[in-house]
Amino acid sequence: MFPTPIQKTSLTTQLVYRLGLPLAMLVWLLPIIAVAMTSIRGGADLSTGNYWGLPTEWRLVENYTAVFSKTPLAAYIINSFLVTIPTVIGAVGLACMAGFALGIYRFKLNMLVFFLFVGGNFVPFQILMVPVRDLSLRLGLYDTITGLALFHIAFQSGFCTFFMRNFIRELPRELIEAARVEGASEIQIFFKVVLPLVRPAVAALAVLVFTFIWNDYFWATVLIQGNHAMPVTGGLKSLNGMWVAQWHLVSAGSIVAALPPVLIFFMMQKHFIAGLTFGATKG
Repeated sequence: MFPTPIQKTSLTTQLVYRLGLPLAMLVWLLPIIAVAMTSIRGGADLSTGNYWGLPTEWRLVENYTAVFSKTPLAAYIINSFLVTIPTVIGAVGLACMAGFALGIYRFKLNMLVFFLFVGGNFVPFQILMVPVRDLSLRLGLYDTITGLALFHIAFQSGFCTFFMRNFIRELPRELIEAARVEGASEIQIFFKVVLPLVRPAVAALAVLVFTFIWNDYFWATVLIQGNHAMPVTGGLKSLNGMWVAQWHLVSAGSIVAALPPVLIFFMMQKHFIAGLTFGATKG
C-alpha cells in the first residue's frame, strides 16, 4: 500500500551503506596501514617525524631481514606456537567433552555446573593476576611455556564449554537415542555421532581460541619473564633498543606476528563461517 516510502527508505539505506562501509573500513585499516608503512621506512624518516608520508628510504627487505637476523623474533614466534597449539587442543577437547555432558545428559546440577562455566567468563583477568601468579610460583610453573599453556587452557575452557554445549544441545536427541538402541556406548556416541555433527562448530571454536591465545599480551607478561619462553606479543616490546627506539623493527615484527592468525582464518574460513551459522536455519 505504501510503495514510495519503502522505496525511499531502501535507497537511503543503500546510500548510507555504500558510503559508510568504505569510510568505516578506512578508519579500521588506518592503524594497520600506518604500521605497514612504518615497517618499510628507514630510521631517518621516523626521527624527522615522517609518519604518514611516503618513505624517503624504502627498506622493505632490510627491515624484514633485520627483524629475524638481529632480534629473537623467530624464537618468540616458536614460543607462541608452543603455547597456542596445546591450548587450542586442550581447551577445545575439554569443551567438547564438557559440552557433551552438559548438553546430552539431564541431571539436577546441570544448570548449576553450566552457570559456573559461564560465570567464570565474567571475572576480570586483572583480579586474578596476583593469585594466578602466586599459584604458578607454588606449582613451579612460573616463567615456563607449560605453565602459560595450562593456565590458558583453564581460562579458555569456560567460554569453549559454553560455546560447545549450546551447539551439542541443538542436536536431535533422536540420533542419540537411536545410537543407544543400537548398542553404542557413550564414548562411541561421543566420537562417532556427536563430534562429526559438530565439526564446523569445533573448527570455528579452534580458530577463535587460536586468535585469542596468539594475540594475548596480558598473561604473556604476567606469567613469563625471560625471553626463553616469551610469546611473540610480549617479545615485541624488546625489539626496541635500550637507548634508541627502533619502531621500524617493531612494526616489521608486528606485521610478521600478525600473519599466522590471519593465515589460519583464511585457511579455515569456510569451516569458520559454517560453524558460526550452524543451526541458524533450524525451524
